[in-house]
Amino acid sequence: MSGSILVTGGAGYVGSHACKALARAGFAPVTYDNLSTGNRWAVRWGPLEIGDILDQRRLHEAFGAHRPVAVMHFAALALVGESVREPAPYYRANTGGTMNVLEACRAHAVGAVVLSSTCAIYGVPGRVPVAEDAPKLPVSPYGASKLMAERILADHGTAYGTRHAALRYFNAAGADPDGEIGECRVAETHLVPLVLDAILGVRPALRVMGADYPTPDGTAVRDYVHVSDLADAHVAALRHLLAGRGSLQVNLGTGRGYSVREVIESARRVTGRPVPFEVVGRRSGDPPELVADPSAAAAALGFRAARSLDIETIVSDAWRWHRQALARHVHPTHQIGPR
Repeated sequence: MSGSILVTGGAGYVGSHACKALARAGFAPVTYDNLSTGNRWAVRWGPLEIGDILDQRRLHEAFGAHRPVAVMHFAALALVGESVREPAPYYRANTGGTMNVLEACRAHAVGAVVLSSTCAIYGVPGRVPVAEDAPKLPVSPYGASKLMAERILADHGTAYGTRHAALRYFNAAGADPDGEIGECRVAETHLVPLVLDAILGVRPALRVMGADYPTPDGTAVRDYVHVSDLADAHVAALRHLLAGRGSLQVNLGTGRGYSVREVIESARRVTGRPVPFEVVGRRSGDPPELVADPSAAAAALGFRAARSLDIETIVSDAWRWHRQALARHVHPTHQIGPR
């Protein structure tokens, strides 16, 4: 298989890793990104079209210029807390923007779409591990907007025949094992980079949000998935669709959770440095444990989270990237300064 793949949000964290995986698999990734949170330097495996998914004219120009055979749709707003404070932009970008992308697909006869979705659509699950048939009860506008995007995609499949894969991933973490790209966001909310930045002294001490959960050590447990494994899953889903197979909605995870304290201890072992942190109150809406049932993705896509099964592999790859990013002056804290 080959051909151009339009990657919305391809300058972002997961999107840029997917572009590398696409190029390695013989596809030609075309990044479509407004660079509001993405990084121009992360676009290394194909051309960059600067544009917003809310700009229908630019979308149609990019589709017309590159004639993609499929779309990978990552472009979205993705900060849970911010979505609670300012829900309107989230519905506009994540739901309205998805509608624009799908309308462009219809206009340009693109019949395959891989959607970057999220475990946030499940809200606080009643049972762990979480399977795809779990109730969809998002507790944030972010989760609700992504669930609506999934529904729109499914309705387009029913009405217009759009083949699609909604990939609901759990906690993306780590960095490219080759050290070429990694997580680089000014507004960081993910645990692993916050731990490593606290060690490096470029962000404040880590705030552990809650140490009284009903878990073995009292801190929240999450399913961490290596970003390179996520990228490979997107390519597998693309091949599935281009081969004419049916649409699917699957979780991407490992089935194994790690607590916040376990991640902190892993970072201490990997770096040989202490992790400055303080325990604060729980964050509203955070479940004690959030772990995927990955069996459906394994059956449909042959997905195996090879680099995700050991938390120290994830932390080691991220640590290598963060140190290199500081040395290359591409770390986001060069923009905000040490605190």
